[in-house]
Amino acid sequence: MSNKVLICRCEDVLLDELEEAIAKGHDDLESVKRYTGFGTGWCQGKQCTALVARLLVSRGGVAPALPITPRPPFHPIPLADLAGLCPDDAEEPA
Repeated sequence: MSNKVLICRCEDVLLDELEEAIAKGHDDLESVKRYTGFGTGWCQGKQCTALVARLLVSRGGVAPALPITPRPPFHPIPLADLAGLCPDDAEEPA
């Protein structure tokens, strides 16, 4: 059995990494997110934010007044899809 405790499944952030971030002086939720990358995966923090906030406060950090800053997930778009946005019979602007 491994002693690794996974906190953020989307970004594979471990408890040790969060504790390291807090030890380095990241004492608020947003700075811990920027340092470790938790909450930036597919779930956008829905699974891990409360757990990280609890850990942060228990280690003497600042209690969050607001949740983390959400960012829309990035999905690559094939160039062919973008090329198909303009119909073939569209006139060129003068």
